[in-house]
Amino acid sequence: MSVHALPRIAIYGAGSVGGYLAARLHEHARITCIGRRRVMDAWRLHGLDWSDLQGGHEHVAAKEVELQINPFAAAKAHLVLVTVKSSATETVASELANVVAPGVPVISFQNGLHNAEILRAALPGHPVLTGMVPFNVLQRVPGDFHQGSGGELMVENHASLAAFHPIFAAAGLPMIARNDMASVLAAKLLLNLNNALNALSDLPLKDELSQRDWRRCLALAQREALDVFAAANIHPAKLTPLPPQWLPRVLEMRDAWFRRLASRLLAIDPVARSSMWEDLQRGRPTEVDAINGEVVRIAAQHHVAAPVNARLVTLVHEAEQARRAWSAQDMLAELHHALL
Repeated sequence: MSVHALPRIAIYGAGSVGGYLAARLHEHARITCIGRRRVMDAWRLHGLDWSDLQGGHEHVAAKEVELQINPFAAAKAHLVLVTVKSSATETVASELANVVAPGVPVISFQNGLHNAEILRAALPGHPVLTGMVPFNVLQRVPGDFHQGSGGELMVENHASLAAFHPIFAAAGLPMIARNDMASVLAAKLLLNLNNALNALSDLPLKDELSQRDWRRCLALAQREALDVFAAANIHPAKLTPLPPQWLPRVLEMRDAWFRRLASRLLAIDPVARSSMWEDLQRGRPTEVDAINGEVVRIAAQHHVAAPVNARLVTLVHEAEQARRAWSAQDMLAELHHALL
C-alpha cells in the first residue's frame, strides 16, 4: 500500500452493519461493498445515508463507494471486514480464500462465537481477527442506516491493524484493541439474547426494555446463559457499567429502580430495533441459531438444560414463517412454562 494512497477496505456483507461502516469510512479509505444484487441496486439508486443518536448525519453519493456483487472485488483490498450473518460465514470464507491477497487481515464483525474460527480455517495465510460491534444499527429503508445506541468497536489486538486504527478513529469509529475477545464475544452474546425478545415483541428496543415483564423475560434467558457459561468455563467480559452476573437481577427490578440504576443501559434511540426484528420485518432468516441457539448447543455439550433459550429459538423460527406480536405477559408465561 502506497504511503500516500488511501487504503482499500472491502466490506463483505451488505446489511445494516456493513452499510453503516461503509458510509462512515468512505472519506478515509476506498470502500468496496460486496452484497446481493438487489441490495446493491437499491444502494446505487439512493446512495447511502448514516445518522446516529448524537445527531450526526451524512448523505454519501453512490459513486463514493464501490458497490459489487462479485467476491473478486475484494482482490485488491488491504483490509477485509466480514459483516454477513453467521449462517453465511462458511460460504464467504471459501469465496475469500480464492480472492484475498496473501497476508491481508480479515476482521469478523459478526454476531456469534465461532465466525472467526471458520474464516481462519479457510484463510490460513491471513491474520483473521475477531471483532465486535457493540451498537445497534437499523436500516430504516434501503441505504439509510441509523446507529441507535452507543459503544465503540472492539477488535483482537494484532500488529497488522496498526495502519488502520487511525483511519477508523478519523471516521468516528475507534477500534479498541483487546486481548480477551473470546470473553468479549460471550458478553455480547449475553446482551444479544434480547434480539429474539425484541423481534417477537414488535416494539422499539427502548419501549421493550422500559417494560418490566419484557426485562424479566430477558433476565430468564440471561440467567440461564450465565449458568451454561459457568458449566463451560466461559467468562464473559464486562461491557456495560454492570458486571454480567448482575444483569438479570437489575433487569428484574421495578421500573423506577431500574431507570435509576440502569439509565445508561437505556441510552437507546427511540427508533432503534434489533437486527432480528429487521430480518422478520423483511422476511429474511434470522441469526437466532447463532445467538440463543448457541446457548442451547453449549448447554447440550455440558449436559445442562437451556429450556428458555431453546423455546425462544423455536418461537423465532415460527415467526419466520408467520409473524406474531407477543405481549410481555404472554411471553413471560410462555418462558415460565418452558421451565416446568
